[in-house]
Amino acid sequence: MLLKTWRLATLLLAALSLGAALGHLLELPAKLQYPGPLWLTISQTLYAAFGTLGASFEIGALLSSVVLVWLVRERGHALVWTFAGALCTAAAHAIYWVWLAPINATLATLTPETLPGDWATLRIHWEIAHALRAGLQIVGLGALVSSLLVEIPNTAATRARSARLRTNAARNAARNAGDAEAARPGAAEAARTARP
Repeated sequence: MLLKTWRLATLLLAALSLGAALGHLLELPAKLQYPGPLWLTISQTLYAAFGTLGASFEIGALLSSVVLVWLVRERGHALVWTFAGALCTAAAHAIYWVWLAPINATLATLTPETLPGDWATLRIHWEIAHALRAGLQIVGLGALVSSLLVEIPNTAATRARSARLRTNAARNAARNAGDAEAARPGAAEAARTARP
């Protein structure tokens, strides 16, 4: 029960974290067209909840996926997929600290009037880092879902295997019944006299 609950919590946190990242990705084409002052104003005003609530989802997804790796450590393919999901989540988080946090710190001090001449470089780095994070989180969530799917038995294969086992059991039972009949005293003589 712990494993199922932990998997559910991990998937929910990963999905909620992906929501914020996907929002950035979907906004990218429009935001690349905005003039500098508008882009800066949007960046400074629109994303307050992304840094608080969104961060809690992301940290929760990272921590819960690491614990989930430990919980499925003896489950073969599920471990591989869970580890891949945790690795993607960690890589997305690392991109934030390596690329986005420094850009965010720079943007926080700017106003539309003090926007530097190379603001377009800041914008493209900020937008591409968010796109990379979204891609990693999509792959990470897919890997976490795959870790569940590899543990679901293939019902068609299971039914076919069960049918083969039943057929073989019936054959063995018939063969054993025939052997038991042949071993009965006088059965061979009865079988010979019964033939025309």
